[in-house]
Amino acid sequence: MKILLVEDEPNVVSLIKRGLADNGYEISVAMDGWSGLQMTNDHDFDLIILDIMLPGINGVEICRSIRKQNEQVPIMMLTALGTTENIVTGLDSGADDYLVKPFKLAELSARVRTLTRRSKNTQAPGSLLQIADLELDTVSKTVRRNNKPLNLTATEYRLLEFLLKNQRRVLSRIEILEHVWDIDFNLGTNVVDVYVNYLRKKIDKAGSSKLIHTVVGMGYVMREQHENTE
Repeated sequence: MKILLVEDEPNVVSLIKRGLADNGYEISVAMDGWSGLQMTNDHDFDLIILDIMLPGINGVEICRSIRKQNEQVPIMMLTALGTTENIVTGLDSGADDYLVKPFKLAELSARVRTLTRRSKNTQAPGSLLQIADLELDTVSKTVRRNNKPLNLTATEYRLLEFLLKNQRRVLSRIEILEHVWDIDFNLGTNVVDVYVNYLRKKIDKAGSSKLIHTVVGMGYVMREQHENTE
């Protein structure tokens, strides 16, 4: 299992290399943004860990650049910036996970296992999820509504896929966090609400009816508007 670590703090590099190498991972290191970006272009990795504040080019820009070429490789942001706004920025750039410094090595290792396990899971060929005029193809990773393609971020796509797989079932914010991100963000943040709003704007704009509904005090449910479950 090959991991690229793009991090400019020697102490953090040493900690991560020591901890992950003990678990059998092969770690490559880039100490600045440009070197990290070049390494992602020249080599294939099973996971990329990016610090945000880097010399040369920051982790957000690196992540966006990677996602233009590779939508599948798992990417984890590693940073001291832990506000909801910063988390959303990192995830919007295409990251799959976001770990705030300082962190425990055990937590990092657990998240690495989760991300690499998720990347190995494949859907059955031709798997199509649908509600009303909204369609999601889990093979091509495309989404259409009213026969028009929708451009979703990786996080928005995972959220929509989870909602579609659980149509007509009320999902709590904690449940969404656990299944969409496979992690436990600080529950004081409103990451789920932010992403539901992002998703709503995109899918509602393309269709004639509302599909994601708020159940006050409980969470969210995906259903057709005429189905009165609230």
